[in-house]
Amino acid sequence: MSPTRANAAGPAPVVRHNLILVVTCLALGTVVAAMASLNVALPDLARETHATQTQLSWIIDSYSLVFASLLLPAGALGDRFGRRRALLAGLALFGGGSAAAALTTDPSLLIGLRAVLGAGAALVMPATLSTITSTFPRAERTRAVSVWAAVAGASALVGLFATGALLEGWSWRSVFLLNVALALIALIGTLLFVPESAEADQPRLDIGGALLAVAGLVALVYSVIEAPTRGWDSAATLGGIALGLAVLTGFVFFELRQKHPLLDPRLFLNRHFTAGSLSITLQFFVFFGFIFVMMQYLQLVRGDSALMAAVAMLPMAAGLIPLARATPHLVARFGIRGPWTAGLVGVATGMLVLSRLDASSSYWLIAAGLLPLGAGMGLAMTPATTCITDALPNALQNIGSAMNDLSRELGGALGIAVLGSLLSATYRERLDLPGLPHHAAEAARSSLAAAHAMGDPVAGHATTAFVDGMHLALLGAAVAAGLAALAVTVLLRSAAHSPTSAGDDNSRTDAAGSRPSTATAQEQHSYR
Repeated sequence: MSPTRANAAGPAPVVRHNLILVVTCLALGTVVAAMASLNVALPDLARETHATQTQLSWIIDSYSLVFASLLLPAGALGDRFGRRRALLAGLALFGGGSAAAALTTDPSLLIGLRAVLGAGAALVMPATLSTITSTFPRAERTRAVSVWAAVAGASALVGLFATGALLEGWSWRSVFLLNVALALIALIGTLLFVPESAEADQPRLDIGGALLAVAGLVALVYSVIEAPTRGWDSAATLGGIALGLAVLTGFVFFELRQKHPLLDPRLFLNRHFTAGSLSITLQFFVFFGFIFVMMQYLQLVRGDSALMAAVAMLPMAAGLIPLARATPHLVARFGIRGPWTAGLVGVATGMLVLSRLDASSSYWLIAAGLLPLGAGMGLAMTPATTCITDALPNALQNIGSAMNDLSRELGGALGIAVLGSLLSATYRERLDLPGLPHHAAEAARSSLAAAHAMGDPVAGHATTAFVDGMHLALLGAAVAAGLAALAVTVLLRSAAHSPTSAGDDNSRTDAAGSRPSTATAQEQHSYR
């Protein structure tokens, strides 16, 4: 294992560990909440900035896209120059970008500033989990990771609730001012309590791999988000998607040839690592895509206030938080595969129930979908996160942390892009407004908020078209969760029955999903 610059005097005491966990989870919660919190303000944003449905998608997704695209290089920078330094720089960038965003009303500028916040978040998130895995002793690491996973999942819901409360008395700008306050508190806590840690003798940063990863992800997500406007079968959309996939394929081949790759594709030969990465990606594909769709439904279709829309999501938290905390005990008793796959089936079930919503549905139908969704997320998150980090030797924990974060944010960015595009494309296609002047019809098709501003009968037709789009988007989410459950079942079963090899030795876990505490030089080499 590579030596680290950490607490030279020995392990930190329990009180110190708890303070480190509180500060890192606050920093984590701040940047994760920002992915979801602005969704509550979408109707206000649309009315005040006159943003189209596509621009609204970009305002949300520019943050997620930059966040995901920069996670690997940002994590590598933290490992090289210090995770505490990465936390401080990321929190400062996040807070400064939020302060600037509170001062603008131009949707294009807001998209750019959200991208700046994403760059700051990319520095923060991998540093939080890497700090925990490098600071906590193995006996306490599973507990700390379960807290980290619970915060990562629950922060989105807390962000929704906090934003809804703020919007009762202030405008959407207050969301960004809350970001500033939280970033400042986390920054002070980092200065006071978080020790510096970094990997010694880090290799040169893989700049070529980083550029290819960013270019491929941007081309892919941009094409998907713009598809409803340009047309899914247009040359621009198909060409952009093909270009993004081609660049990402080139990234894989480029990394295979590097002595010190940013992300070694051979890691995915480890079935536990692959199962964890795929599960996290699809879980958050569903979660953040759902939040983007649901916040508009609650406020624009049901007519809920921002606060009531946020409160409406509480049944999800009621299932997510306790089960995320109980999952380590369930895994220790029943093994890792059962609770994990049951959680993913719960997510798919919740999406199927919610896909039956219409404009007149009772809130009890919403709650009936949110409970299995939250419980499923709580059950599936901790095993998937632990499987990623414990599948690798200690010397490669930074890679495990970065991959976990990348899977989460990439899943969120793609979920908002794909489910938002399905919603937007169906809405535009189904909104038939005969007799309405062309410019007025185009304005109504730009967003549901714009259509509602025109009053009936346009608002009524627009609501019906929006609900049709929501049905398709949530059915797509259910399919994604079902595929995740199937993939995890197959991968873990294959891993359990595969012949022992150097790679499989590294991937074996105990009943709690934990890997043995030591890794030989030969084992570490097999991952390189």
